[in-house]
Amino acid sequence: MVGRPMSLTDALQQHFGFAAFRPGQEQAVAAAVDGRDVLVVMPTGAGKSLCYQLPALVRDDLTLVVSPLVSLMQDQVESLGGRAALVNSQQDSASNLAAIEAAREGRASMLYVAPERFGSPGFLDAVRGRVGLFVVDEAHCVSQWGHDFRPDYFRLADAARYLGAKAIIASTATATPQGARDIEARLGR
Repeated sequence: MVGRPMSLTDALQQHFGFAAFRPGQEQAVAAAVDGRDVLVVMPTGAGKSLCYQLPALVRDDLTLVVSPLVSLMQDQVESLGGRAALVNSQQDSASNLAAIEAAREGRASMLYVAPERFGSPGFLDAVRGRVGLFVVDEAHCVSQWGHDFRPDYFRLADAARYLGAKAIIASTATATPQGARDIEARLGR
């Protein structure tokens, strides 16, 4: 468990320049900081990404963010500066290796990857033992009730367990109550 060096509101102000949390954010951030699993269902634009980015910045371990949206991952990595790295098929292998090395050495607090990355030889072993938070962005893709089912998402709970993740954070804007239950069941431990 990671101790809190300052209040969550102070960390929010320091890292993002916001004076207050939006509804639901503080509870999700607190759960993630404390290493508890959490399902974040918020509308697009309501600040879901802050619910895993802020914990990543105050914890001492690596937050692995799994997302199917390369352009969104690139935007988030750029907005976080050197605190985040990205591995994807649109980069050359040297850039991907540098990102993994930054994550492994603790120079990056977050590593963004596509779900298909877990099928790449050696990737899991390259980051194993350092992952604290395992984030499943666009988590509706895990559910048979989601509108964008992707088979690679079914293996994510196994990957999180193999990596020794302390907590799983599932984040989505589109989950019916049935979909939310399915996400929790598929990512549960």
